Amino acid sequence: MTARLLTHLRHVDLAVPDYDKQFEFYTTMWGLKPETTDDGIVFLAAEGSPEQYSVRLRKAGEKRLDLISFGAASAGDVDTLAERLGSDGVQLVSEPGKLQTPGGGYGFRFFDNDGRTIEVSADVEVRRHRKIEAGESIPVKLSHVVINSPNPEATVAFYDKHLSFALSDTLFSPHLGEVMWFLRTNAYHHSLAIARCPHVSLHHASFEMRGIDEYMRGTGRLLRAGIEKVWGPGRHMAGNNTFSYFLDPHGNTIEYTTELEELDEDTWHPHLYDFSDPDVTDQWGTANPMSEFVAKRSFNDPDRGVFVAPPV
Repeated sequence: MTARLLTHLRHVDLAVPDYDKQFEFYTTMWGLKPETTDDGIVFLAAEGSPEQYSVRLRKAGEKRLDLISFGAASAGDVDTLAERLGSDGVQLVSEPGKLQTPGGGYGFRFFDNDGRTIEVSADVEVRRHRKIEAGESIPVKLSHVVINSPNPEATVAFYDKHLSFALSDTLFSPHLGEVMWFLRTNAYHHSLAIARCPHVSLHHASFEMRGIDEYMRGTGRLLRAGIEKVWGPGRHMAGNNTFSYFLDPHGNTIEYTTELEELDEDTWHPHLYDFSDPDVTDQWGTANPMSEFVAKRSFNDPDRGVFVAPPV
């Protein structure tokens, strides 16, 4: 097995046409803190996380997923991974070098097999963060990102071969076959998942809350504000985490979650879960039923930014 060089998920970067509306939503409603702002770009931090930011919003003419960023343990690991990817024919967007984003660091970018821009970095300055207190219904950190792929088997193989992600569990149905793969780069059940979809797009980004009470308080705040709920509240079987999915103003699905399972990687064996079983999708039975409508809301708009690196 190739040595795993990625340590964790850092941030997800979104391009949005209605920048002001997205900024207002993610700060006043979702609970992220604007740490650094510039003309048409903002870096939004989760107050419980040492990461400089969990979401970057960039004003653009068209909605797209700009990039997903992962951490590495050292600059040496960044160099090793970049060399490995280049030797394997993966298209690098940039060679390893000093990063110009908040916290600096050393990193590079590349395209995955579907054309998403992925960033890997090390030596990013740790942000001054704090313990989230009882009752505070704001995100502790970015938990995981799920991406849509029209060829998910190839995408799963890409992340396995080139980045040493491990498979935790798979969802299938008797009618559709396998539809979602949960991948991990540390002991948490997944930091990335890949869903079958007609096109390349962001499925959802998920944010960890302090606990069940804070998760429910946050869910209730969005419901009272009339934010469109996609699915939840409930508790999945794969990952054993809670879920409440909502749409941001540009139609991206975002999730509040908590209690994502931490695995014993030495003994874990992946499950194949039939998501037509209601207990698989929601162990509590409190969420609206999984349906074609719910699934299609997370298909999102086709991402027309594939194989085009973001300008910053």
